[in-house]
Amino acid sequence: MGVPLGQIWSVTSHILKQKMARRRRYPLVLMLEPLFRCNLACAGCGKIQYPPHILNRELSFDQIMQAVDDCPTPVISILGGEPLLHSDIERIITELIRRKKYIYFCTNAVLLGEHLHRFKPSKYLNWSIHLDGAQEQHDFAVCKDGVYADAIEAIQHAVARGFRVTTNTTLFEGVDPNAVRGFFDSMMELGVEGMMISPGYAYEKAPDKDKDHFLKRAKTQRLFRMLLSNRHLGKQRWVFNQSPLFLDFLMGKTHFDCTPWGNPTFNIFGWQKPCYLLQDGYTETYQELLDETDWSQYAASSKDPRCANCMVHCGHEPSAVDQTFSGVRGMLRTIRSMMNRDCKDSDALRALEAQSEVPHGPLIQIGVNGYSADKDELSSESADIEDSYNVGPRRHQTFSDYHTQPSDVTQADATTSMTTSPAAP
Repeated sequence: MGVPLGQIWSVTSHILKQKMARRRRYPLVLMLEPLFRCNLACAGCGKIQYPPHILNRELSFDQIMQAVDDCPTPVISILGGEPLLHSDIERIITELIRRKKYIYFCTNAVLLGEHLHRFKPSKYLNWSIHLDGAQEQHDFAVCKDGVYADAIEAIQHAVARGFRVTTNTTLFEGVDPNAVRGFFDSMMELGVEGMMISPGYAYEKAPDKDKDHFLKRAKTQRLFRMLLSNRHLGKQRWVFNQSPLFLDFLMGKTHFDCTPWGNPTFNIFGWQKPCYLLQDGYTETYQELLDETDWSQYAASSKDPRCANCMVHCGHEPSAVDQTFSGVRGMLRTIRSMMNRDCKDSDALRALEAQSEVPHGPLIQIGVNGYSADKDELSSESADIEDSYNVGPRRHQTFSDYHTQPSDVTQADATTSMTTSPAAP
């Protein structure tokens, strides 16, 4: 695992305290979304679809620190939007480091080069760079040319400055597994600490959720078995910043249910029920999230069809970690998985070799399902986004057009939500 020993110990001691207190449901990673505003307009993102009066809001410093107090976790993931656009982000990071929280700062890295001087390298700060594959794949996914090159330059600069750097990659239907393995080699050559990977999930605000670009469970297992088996054949030694049991889960070698309370999400609307991917309402406090959510209604074992194909890290990584600490058997399974680093698998190798003969592409851009508007309306809305939020012009897709979906959050909804999470000044 590409995780420093200090962070491993911090997480281990946190879990042991929960086990000794006999808490069944406990948080592992606090997922903070201080804003939804972004400098990109990626087709697969549901955050930028909110109207301007929502995109203009951000959590205040005091709100964020209250959330950190209410939900004590050793690790905090800062998401967005693009968190570097937050007006008080330097102060927030400085305080979290003072509190000895391990921070995964998720960024598209376009702005990282010009902001890096504001931060100091620390074992508590990890720049988690979003890259969905090699240059062609990633630039297509984010709807803008040149973003991959900007991210690579930012990674090189951050690594040279002594910062911790990881990558996070989401994989969708139709991806070329051989190309992804080449991407793993490239990332390790850059000197990143480790990589994080996850299958895409058609969450409620994700565009195109009713089509086939998001991976189903059986396809996910086949893909990740090809990707993660036979690692000794890679040009570099791949290091993943994730639980070994979670990687086994992606490959179909083991099974466990989702623990949505493991990575609770706090954003401008409050505490999101039940998880980062589903929006079944919000609560004002973290304790209300725990007490008022009917957790039995979620996970693959439930009858909720939204959970049937989900294998995403935010719900299953905490399950994997919990299994490790479930007893002697769980610890031994984790050790065996770590020892079997190469994951030699002749069937997976044959399947991978067969993929080299299969044409991959053209790339399919994830669009919006079930919405139509006249061209003038779409052009006007796109221009407003670019002017207001410094979003570069979208690259018009060769294979399918991308349209911005109007949010189903109304002004009344936003006003109501302010009672749980007041807007920042």
